[in-house]
Amino acid sequence: MQINDESKNEEIEQEEITNEEVAEENNKDVLEEPEERDVSDMSREELEQEVENLKKDTDKYYKHLQRTAAEFDNFKKRVQKEKDAIYQLAVGDTVAKYINVLDNIDRALAVESSDDKMKEGIALVKKQMLEIMTSLGCTEIPTVGETFNPEFHDAVMHIESEEYGEQAIVEELRKGYMCGDRVIRHAMVKVAN
Repeated sequence: MQINDESKNEEIEQEEITNEEVAEENNKDVLEEPEERDVSDMSREELEQEVENLKKDTDKYYKHLQRTAAEFDNFKKRVQKEKDAIYQLAVGDTVAKYINVLDNIDRALAVESSDDKMKEGIALVKKQMLEIMTSLGCTEIPTVGETFNPEFHDAVMHIESEEYGEQAIVEELRKGYMCGDRVIRHAMVKVAN
C-alpha cells in the first residue's frame, strides 16, 4: 500500500516539474534577462542601437504585463460569475425543499376551524416563510388572470369558455415559485381555450 502512495507522490512531483518546464518555456521569450554590456567603449551609433533594443524589450515586457493583467481580470470576473451561479443554485435547491411545507400551511389555513388563534398563528408562520423566501430572491409565479406561459405554468386542465380570453389562466391548482430567473416549481393551472 505504501509503495502505491510513493509512486503516486513521484507522479505528482513529475507533473509539477513538467508544468513548471512548460510555464518556463512559454515565458522564455518574454522573461529572458537582457545581457549586460560594457558601454564605455561603444560608439554613438552602437549606444543608440542599444537604447532602441532596450526600448523594444521594455515594450515587450509592458505588453506581456498588460496581457497578464487582462487575463487575471477576466479570471476574477469568471470566478465571481461562477460563485453567483452556485449561490443561486444552492438557494433554489434549499427553497425547493420548503415549498411542500408552504403547501401544507396553505392546506391548514383552508380547513374550517373555530380556533381563530390557531389560524392566526399559522398565517403568521406562512407570512414569515414568505418574507424569508422574498429576502432570498424567491417569489410566487403569478397565475390567475395571466396568459399561459409554458416556461412558468403547467396546464393540467382546459375549459372551453367565451368568458375568458385565449390561453387565460382561470384557476391555480398548485402555486409555482421561482428564485431569480430560475423556476423552482412550475405553477399547476387550469387554462381557458
